[in-house]
Amino acid sequence: MPPEWIDTHAHLDDERFAADLPAVLERAAAAGVSRVVVVATTAATSRTCVDLAARNPSLFATVGIQPNHVAEADPPDWDEVVRLASAARVVALGETGLDRYWDHTPLPQQEDYFARHLELARRHNLPVVIHCRDAEADVVRMLRADFDRHGPVRGVMHSFTGDAGTARDCLAMGLFLSFAGMVTYKNAQPLRDVAREVPPDRLLVETDSPYLAPVPRRGQRNEPAFVAHTGALLAQVRGIEAEVLAGHTTRNARTLFGLP
Repeated sequence: MPPEWIDTHAHLDDERFAADLPAVLERAAAAGVSRVVVVATTAATSRTCVDLAARNPSLFATVGIQPNHVAEADPPDWDEVVRLASAARVVALGETGLDRYWDHTPLPQQEDYFARHLELARRHNLPVVIHCRDAEADVVRMLRADFDRHGPVRGVMHSFTGDAGTARDCLAMGLFLSFAGMVTYKNAQPLRDVAREVPPDRLLVETDSPYLAPVPRRGQRNEPAFVAHTGALLAQVRGIEAEVLAGHTTRNARTLFGLP
């Protein structure tokens, strides 16, 4: 029996899974993946994620508008996210956050929606799934303002790629750090150094499927079964058995997202 894993971030609504999602979920179960959090990026994908979770007992949903999609969102789209936040099997808000790599959405608009997600998450007692690309200082600034007003921030820095200082700042505010396939790449030693130091009760694993499959599956369509490869690499980096690492991350995922 493989150890139990939870993939805390997958985009199974993506069209690349349209033809074979049942087989994808079967492979995940065979690899020990008991739960998958399917993560929304728009109002439309929020609806899709809620529907996927309603039809598949291993799936749980987030709802939200990712920063790169904020510019195209209309007021009714945010109203839909607010409505869906109360839907069954919704376990988080997001993904939200900030992105300076792409220029699809002006930063002030991104900041407005990030603040909206943080407030809505508090209102519903849900965690936030935070996207951060080339915007670590801005994300930490906004999170610190929220932390100073309301106390610890319940959420996860998804697909964490920041440095040790950013990791310390996020951990100090109560956040979890989740690592995806990039941590397995040859040039990612600095990220592995950060991952080694994350406290065991704040560590999560994810695939970010269908993107950025881990070694030895790099170049393929990523899928939840591959989270075991990322977990095995993190266990190696931390000098523990994969079963021990899986125990930590699975327990943490249940704690953060309230998963059964």
